[in-house]
Amino acid sequence: MITVAPPPTRDYLSYSAVRAFQGCPLKYRFRYIDGLPEDCVSSSLVFGSAIHAAVEFFFSQQLAGEEEPSLDELLDVYQQSWRDRSEQEVRFGKTETADSLHQLADRMLTAFLASDLTKQEGRIIGVEEELRGELSPELPDLLGRVDLLLETDDSVIVQDFKTSRSAWNDYQAEDQSEQLLLYGELARRLVPGKQVRLQFAVITKAKTPKVQLLEASFDESKLDRTKRVFENVWSAIQSGHFYPSPSPMQCPGCGYRNQCAAWLG
Repeated sequence: MITVAPPPTRDYLSYSAVRAFQGCPLKYRFRYIDGLPEDCVSSSLVFGSAIHAAVEFFFSQQLAGEEEPSLDELLDVYQQSWRDRSEQEVRFGKTETADSLHQLADRMLTAFLASDLTKQEGRIIGVEEELRGELSPELPDLLGRVDLLLETDDSVIVQDFKTSRSAWNDYQAEDQSEQLLLYGELARRLVPGKQVRLQFAVITKAKTPKVQLLEASFDESKLDRTKRVFENVWSAIQSGHFYPSPSPMQCPGCGYRNQCAAWLG
């Protein structure tokens, strides 16, 4: 799930804001406090958002009782998501172009329509569903958006859409489940008495895309640890500790490089 959450306030906090602070406190300040637009955005972010928009549209149509969208309709949604970014410079990888990514989107959405993801167990009860609630007395409410909520006779399924360069395994699903755990904690308050299941729907960015549905466990100890991490991050945010965190992985694709270079502390 790729979304840019609004700035945190005293009333709520988003998962993406916490992760942004952990990645680079100064970038967090530029985005969430100063509200500065990014000079550029990575092609992987734009591409992931566009694929996500197309998949979201598919399930929204199902929820509304409409006919299943065609590939052409999903590609139209994908293209519109790209056009919505037209005012930003998109930074492509060495072997990427807009056309090559559009061809990849065609293959990925074709694979999605042919997969079991389009006919899942349970009833759809939410698409991009907003959930909000208290995780800890030490924190503002958590505000999040769940990609897909499904309900069966005995459970509620919280599902997150992902695009990935390669196929996932069960270990990756468990390792990446922190956000889903938090959203699952909020979801189970809506349907007391039902089991909460966490799932990742993964579509690979490959010549022949692969579609996966992986389950992660609802680990209470990991959930509690995540709450403690959030408390520490929130305390640091309130203290105003904002500083650059240089990284060869993050800095080259950062949209705030000019602002960071001009920052004097």
